[in-house]
Amino acid sequence: MVREKVTVSTRTLQWKCLESRPDSKRLYYGRFILSPLMKGQADTIGIAVRRALLGEIEGTCITRVKSENVPHEYSTITGIQESVHEILLNLKEIVLRSKLYGTCEASICVRGPGYVTAQDIILPTYVEIVDNKQHIASLTEPINLGIGLKIEGNRGSLKKTPRVFQDGSYPIDAVFTPVRNVNYSIHSYGNENEKQEILFLEIWTNGSLTPQEALQEASINLIDLFLRFLHKEDETGTLEKNPHTIPLSPLPLYDKLNKLRKKKSIFIDQSDLSPRVYNCLKRSNIYTLLDLLNNSQEDLLKIDHFRPEDVKQILGILQKHFAIDLPYQK
Repeated sequence: MVREKVTVSTRTLQWKCLESRPDSKRLYYGRFILSPLMKGQADTIGIAVRRALLGEIEGTCITRVKSENVPHEYSTITGIQESVHEILLNLKEIVLRSKLYGTCEASICVRGPGYVTAQDIILPTYVEIVDNKQHIASLTEPINLGIGLKIEGNRGSLKKTPRVFQDGSYPIDAVFTPVRNVNYSIHSYGNENEKQEILFLEIWTNGSLTPQEALQEASINLIDLFLRFLHKEDETGTLEKNPHTIPLSPLPLYDKLNKLRKKKSIFIDQSDLSPRVYNCLKRSNIYTLLDLLNNSQEDLLKIDHFRPEDVKQILGILQKHFAIDLPYQK
């Protein structure tokens, strides 16, 4: 059970997790309460948080499938019980967990007969499967099934285009948000002159994160949107900090969390590293900027085939793009 307090005037707002449970691997439920609120505030918060939960949280989905010798998505393949269309629908339902923001590749390579499930997907180490038992296809004959997958991290939803790509791949509709449903209700108490409200919030997620994690992520993203209003626009149209703005106590914590979250989502293949340096880092399980920052210069020099000039290249990129440095020793 979690409690957080924020002092506002003479009132103390308190939020609490009343219940949090997994109903299955792909369905988590959480119920929260926030009180006491002034009349009208519960509705304001409830609407904003609900919209942020359903539209502002990043998720990971399979967005494209490639398989050779498949003329169209409604065709059938000898030795596979499901049609191509049914396999695409099954892949659409696979629940993934990662900090990926962008795209990466995955694949399936199995031989029948037997069942093909989510555990047969070959993924990068930074992408996890929530439920390994999710069904994909049934192979009824000793045939080989090879499928290439494109995985994407994003927010909102992605509607497929009604066409086959030039490389023979098929797009899949994707709903990136890990939040399946959100309900809120309001309880009022007190007399007409001093009426107060209690906000009850119910959250269902797909298991890639807990309802409490979803609530925290949505709150951070909501704060990020509203922080823009703490700056005023000068005559040139440039935003500058408003000198009359009173600093809010939660902002340092928010900045810390936001910076950490952004670092986690930056992968080293998005930088200007040479292929040789990138491959050396990847072989040492260094995939993200956060992984890199957990190492010192001395640690990097211990990597096989790593040279001092390679460390110098990394230091230059870190300084140029992120204004940060690596210590020589931990």
